[in-house]
Amino acid sequence: MIFKTSLKKYKILIVLVAVILQSCNEKYHNDESTLPTTSLQGTWKLISETKIENSDTTFVELKKDREMIKILNETHFSFLNHDTNKGKDSTATFVAGGGQYTLKGNQYKEYLSYCSAREWEGNSFDFTVIIQNDTLIQSGREKIEGTTIDRIIIEKYSRVK
Repeated sequence: MIFKTSLKKYKILIVLVAVILQSCNEKYHNDESTLPTTSLQGTWKLISETKIENSDTTFVELKKDREMIKILNETHFSFLNHDTNKGKDSTATFVAGGGQYTLKGNQYKEYLSYCSAREWEGNSFDFTVIIQNDTLIQSGREKIEGTTIDRIIIEKYSRVK
């Protein structure tokens, strides 16, 4: 009878330890790899970008001559990128686009349905996103079949309040 009681206590202890370990694992999993969609939602201003094409790396810190924002809701994204000189000099540029996105963990995928650079439309792009306080870092590959566009990008955004 003593043996059965001890065995029963061990079974309860094993089940209890398993439940505790599982709950710790779920908490770790959720904190580290699952980014809630709500934390991604909002307006983000691009503060820097790195582009890696072939063996060339370009880093640009956005300052006075250009601005870009990205707007995300529950299902869609859009971006607006323009020069701040109102198109009146050699820096003149305007690019806009948008579409749907999916988010699984920290894997963010854009489905570009609309774009002022029309050859980009109909393409999808896979990124990894990290949010640290009010900073969003998005990195991934932009590749468009049938063009010379094939690069790695790392974009750093600040949340607009």
